[in-house]
Amino acid sequence: MVNRVEVFDQNRPLLFSIAYRMMGSVMEAEDAVQEAYLRWQRASEDEVRSPSAYLAKVVTRLCIDRLRSARVRREQYVGPWLPEPVLGEQAQEIGSKAELEDTLSMAFLVLLESLTPVERAVFLLREVFDYEYAEIASLIGKSEANCRQISRRARQSVAARRPRFESSPQEEERLMEGFLGASVAGDMETLLQLLSEDVTLYSDGGGKTRAALRPIYGADKVARFLSGILGNIPPDFAVRQTRVNGRPGLVGYFGDGSPHSVVSIEVAEGSIKAIRLVVNPEKLEKVPPLEQAEVEEGSM
Repeated sequence: MVNRVEVFDQNRPLLFSIAYRMMGSVMEAEDAVQEAYLRWQRASEDEVRSPSAYLAKVVTRLCIDRLRSARVRREQYVGPWLPEPVLGEQAQEIGSKAELEDTLSMAFLVLLESLTPVERAVFLLREVFDYEYAEIASLIGKSEANCRQISRRARQSVAARRPRFESSPQEEERLMEGFLGASVAGDMETLLQLLSEDVTLYSDGGGKTRAALRPIYGADKVARFLSGILGNIPPDFAVRQTRVNGRPGLVGYFGDGSPHSVVSIEVAEGSIKAIRLVVNPEKLEKVPPLEQAEVEEGSM
């Protein structure tokens, strides 16, 4: 007899990987995975020919439905919308393969916002998770020919918006370390040298806390904005380098060790092209407090 709990647990990492990339939210991805578990427990044997296919279909369709309502919420969102960050080990679990790490980055997840829910599902299943078109057709309830058309359209849309220049992990680490050092020292001259002339800063407060309501463009304006933030940081504020969505990033902490912000950078042609700053407290609920983060990092 099939142990349904064990079968579900074997598929959980894949289900969460799909759901998180679809939703850009840890909480919503976890909700979708939990709902899939409940449906899996109630499903009859006649409904389930392949457990993996059944579970992937349930999660994908749940995410499509939820994204349709989420799009309305995001249109009414206060300020720029950014994904809920995933850090350290959790990011490793859903981007464990090196080739999947790029599809976990904040830049990539923001890029997916240009797609409709169905386009996003088809694009991810095909381009990221390597499903065959026949499998995708079964998962989303459309014909194989239609899925091919949707995939081509989504791929063209993503390619048109994707940065043309790729950076190396070493370059990203170097620029992040330089960014951190210059910021902590208040060295605006060095900071300006690290920023691309057309750098953009996105600050996501979601109307819950103080943040820029519009993207900030240009090295001078971004540097001044960062200088203003750094000038108001209390002396007991702590910053830790970590992996944010599979890329070098920073987490800022209040004096009590609770998370204040998460920073991710995008690098191109040897300089910082974009800075994404998440300060919405609702999106920081899954970020471990400083003491726990340091313990976890030490055990890795």
